[in-house]
Amino acid sequence: MLTRSRKLLTLGAVVTLVATLTGSVSEAEQSTSDGDWATWQKDLVGSRYASAEHRINAHNVKNLKLKWAFVYPEIGAMSRSEPVVVGNTIYFGGPDGKFYARDANTGAAKWEFDLTSVNHGDRAVPWDGPAVSGGKVFFGDAGGYFYALDARTGALKWSTSIGEHPQAGVTSSPIVYEGRVYVGVSSLENLSGQDYPCCTFRGHLVSLDVNTGEVKWRYYTVPEPQQVGTWPSGAAKYEPSGVGVWSSPVIDPRTGTLYVGTGQNYTGSGGDFDTLLALDARTGGVRWKNQVTKADTWRAECTQPDPNGYCPGLADGTALDYDISATPNIFRVGDRMLVGVGQKSGVYHVFDARTGEVVWRRQLGVPQGNGGSGVQGIQWGSSYDGKRLYIASYHADPGSLFAVNPANGDVLWQTPHPADGCTTGGAAQNPGACYLAHGPAATSSPGLVWEGSNDGKLRAYDSATGSVLWTYDTIRTFTGVNGFEGVGSTINGTGGGAVVAHGMVYVQSGYLPAYVPDKRRVLLAFGI
Repeated sequence: MLTRSRKLLTLGAVVTLVATLTGSVSEAEQSTSDGDWATWQKDLVGSRYASAEHRINAHNVKNLKLKWAFVYPEIGAMSRSEPVVVGNTIYFGGPDGKFYARDANTGAAKWEFDLTSVNHGDRAVPWDGPAVSGGKVFFGDAGGYFYALDARTGALKWSTSIGEHPQAGVTSSPIVYEGRVYVGVSSLENLSGQDYPCCTFRGHLVSLDVNTGEVKWRYYTVPEPQQVGTWPSGAAKYEPSGVGVWSSPVIDPRTGTLYVGTGQNYTGSGGDFDTLLALDARTGGVRWKNQVTKADTWRAECTQPDPNGYCPGLADGTALDYDISATPNIFRVGDRMLVGVGQKSGVYHVFDARTGEVVWRRQLGVPQGNGGSGVQGIQWGSSYDGKRLYIASYHADPGSLFAVNPANGDVLWQTPHPADGCTTGGAAQNPGACYLAHGPAATSSPGLVWEGSNDGKLRAYDSATGSVLWTYDTIRTFTGVNGFEGVGSTINGTGGGAVVAHGMVYVQSGYLPAYVPDKRRVLLAFGI
């Protein structure tokens, strides 16, 4: 374990670190500026840190106001696509099956793309955040299709199906590096019910050519499922299966190593479940892997009133759903490169980036327990600003935001979810649905940490102390720049993380629970 005495990277040096780590990136990929937020991860190393932000700080964040709102035309649908901002354009997907480019300062329309022109199924909806690189916008959809659009016009450059399974989908947000785009594939097959022949899905990570969409390599996380009998309903039983790649990869360009986490088995036990993978970005070959759970087989039947026969893990305590659904962070401590990642068990793990050796672990949330769904832990990701790791726990009675020493895992401060979250604002309309829980990945900018909540509120915290400096309740009525009226909801999931770029803050509000049902959901933009 590293000691506290190891020299930490200074706040200002994180910019240099990212620039150094991305030194081998092509000129086309460097066309975005430091102030842009061009990928879900913010940068190759997954910092989720807006290092160039200088307009919004701990002293004036109290003056942050809503500048514009965009209201999705479809009523009642969840918004899940975290936006990206490049220059004066914001790019995001909607629950209406459209992908949008809008003026980042005003919300004025630039172009939109209809996913059903490519995917004619019923799941042509963006469920991940896009990446913008080399003049193209890359993203996937809930039906397993992947798209490359012209960033200026919205014209389709290419598209391809990367799912290989009827229930495959893309929640992983892509990352672009040296002419390749990398993205994970997951599925909802484990929600299919007792009469379904469960399960045949195999999680995988795909490397695609940025110009053509040609698959360069595909890494499967589980062997080919084989039929091993039947379920009590008579449906065919296959195993092992699952191990979806829900989260977004990061890349250390000094070594060309890609890091990504995996999910649990749906059936059986096998493959790289609950594992942090370190792969050669060029070939897909394994450099190392660290499996952090001994066994984890979970499907939705584990939470049903009569799970016997459909959830074997109940008997031996392995029905956990302890995915690594969070995106990793790459950072340096002293002369050692480390990679850290949160797990739905509530543990944040840190490994030597070169060898996979465990450096430290810290339990930050208490697991829900046998037969649960891992909802107590760390869901989508964390942020690193060069001084501290910022990590939020979900349903942890209450969820909390932590600042952690990257050298040894010591908790520098912990701020429990504000106790009045469910009794104030729009969440108070339906207190039975509200929990003091943090679903989104944390975001940081100089002096500030941003985190949204199940209670529908976006908050800014002082990065040095953890004090709440600003709160905005999104469960209210908005009139969008596109003429529709809508109401915000939970800030959660893949679309919920705050994006900070060029003096503005953007957030999706529209996940479950829907406190005001049968309303349109919203994307919100704030500025000083």
